[in-house]
Amino acid sequence: MLNTFNNLTYKRATAAINLKKCEAFAGLPQEDLQKIVEFTAVKFLEKGECLFREGDKANNFYVVGKGAISLFRTHVSGRERVLHIYRAGESITLASLWPCKEYSADAQALESTKVLLVKKHEMMEILKRHPEQLFRFFSSMCNNCRTILEMIEDAATQDVETRLLNWLLKRCPSQGADDRVAVPLGMTKRNWAAELGTISETLSRTLGKFRKEGLIEVNRQTITVLSPARLTNRINSNSE
Repeated sequence: MLNTFNNLTYKRATAAINLKKCEAFAGLPQEDLQKIVEFTAVKFLEKGECLFREGDKANNFYVVGKGAISLFRTHVSGRERVLHIYRAGESITLASLWPCKEYSADAQALESTKVLLVKKHEMMEILKRHPEQLFRFFSSMCNNCRTILEMIEDAATQDVETRLLNWLLKRCPSQGADDRVAVPLGMTKRNWAAELGTISETLSRTLGKFRKEGLIEVNRQTITVLSPARLTNRINSNSE
């Protein structure tokens, strides 16, 4: 009995820590955070395992505790289009909190992943008592939607070089600086290519080109931007 109690306490404490790291829950009173933990379940997924599919009932929303989840849609031709890759601390399908009965895309684990499932109805009851938290959820949801829309627009209007340059620049603290910036990847090249809307071979060629031009240094899990300002100039020259 004691071991069961300690195990449950540990799981709840771990869930609370994971939820706190999520932007959507930042600032929520500890008392309410603990209430959320009580109706939060933990799900473990292996690489390639599906979290939900397009058309499934949207009864929950999710927070990635560890690993990575790819949100994608499949074209009639069978080709998959990655909309976003969610990593630890990010929330998935915040839109399911609103009048959304079904998921509009598929979600799949890119690696061994831990996901927190938060029940929709119970979460809404807490949001009703905290208007400021409701605003925070709206803000987080809008930021997520904007990121996805930007990715779709970039894929439709930009070549791979420009998409990669923008991806790197977004991870540099100051885009006009000349200081070196180390950008950790935390994913396989295949997953990175999917996020950029391309394939591994094309990504490798583009990285090699940038390396030869002295824009970046390529290591196993880190890309070092030698000068963010030069990347900015390169983007500007590509658009001319």
